Amino acid sequence: MFRSRLRTSGLALAQSLRPSTTSTASRFAAPLATRAIHHVPTLKHDFSEGVPSLMSPGGFNIAWSEYMALTRKPNRERFLSRAIGRDTPRRDSRLTDKLLLPGTEFEDKDTKTIALMTAREPNQAPIFNYASMAHNNHFFFQGIAPAPVAMPEQLRGELEASFSSVETLRREMVLTASAMFGPGFVWLVKTGPAAYRVLSTYLAGSPYPGAHWRAQSTDMNTVGDQGSARSYFRNQFQGTQHRGGNLAPGGIELQPLLCLNTWEHTWLLDWGVGAGGNGGKAAFAEAWWELVDWELVSSRAGLTRQALKGAN
Repeated sequence: MFRSRLRTSGLALAQSLRPSTTSTASRFAAPLATRAIHHVPTLKHDFSEGVPSLMSPGGFNIAWSEYMALTRKPNRERFLSRAIGRDTPRRDSRLTDKLLLPGTEFEDKDTKTIALMTAREPNQAPIFNYASMAHNNHFFFQGIAPAPVAMPEQLRGELEASFSSVETLRREMVLTASAMFGPGFVWLVKTGPAAYRVLSTYLAGSPYPGAHWRAQSTDMNTVGDQGSARSYFRNQFQGTQHRGGNLAPGGIELQPLLCLNTWEHTWLLDWGVGAGGNGGKAAFAEAWWELVDWELVSSRAGLTRQALKGAN
């Protein structure tokens, strides 16, 4: 059972963080109704009471309600100066705050579009980071169901052709998440007809080809400019000289289907650090796998149709 796998202290704190009827999302519902840009998106499922066997109410509140609200406060100067308004508590410095940039080319764009527009502009790196994180986190939560979802047979067949078995895919995603020393995302992507692979992006890195070198698929703590890493740095240098085109050097066209969020704020409250072999990021990843919305994955892969709202 989920509760027996959580840290007792984490549960107590999670209960204290249970979203109330005056939660962050509801407190700002009225202003957002009058301003349709860069609002916290609505999820298909109601997880206000937590995600069964994965997140407590408090864990969900932190990972979604509090974190996604980072995209909202409509004050461009506050974002650019990184200063928090005197009339606003520090905890209200939200992601979506950073993306409401009135009077700019970004104010009516969704977060994915903003990320792709700014990925190759070093002076717009902060905007890319906030937009890409908001999109990635939304993509992660969209892929979660409140109960196990059976995998469509056509999707199963194609995944087995790429990974030899669904169990191999499961292990690869869980082990990749466990091996990431820094925060980021683990993605299942489609690279061609019936062709799939797993890739990782660090920090706010984006898997989309249009994000170019901001895929951030390498842990920079583990590379240097000598030895086996030399070719990596050479490719990065050469890539900066050729900004044309939508693909990074060596990049391929792909379609993201599913992602696992490995940022600590997503799992640490409920699962702890894994001391003594109990809980931790690996256990969180295992539990997440059991709640993947495979119908959505199949739809994103173009194998089945499903009525969906696009990820922002």
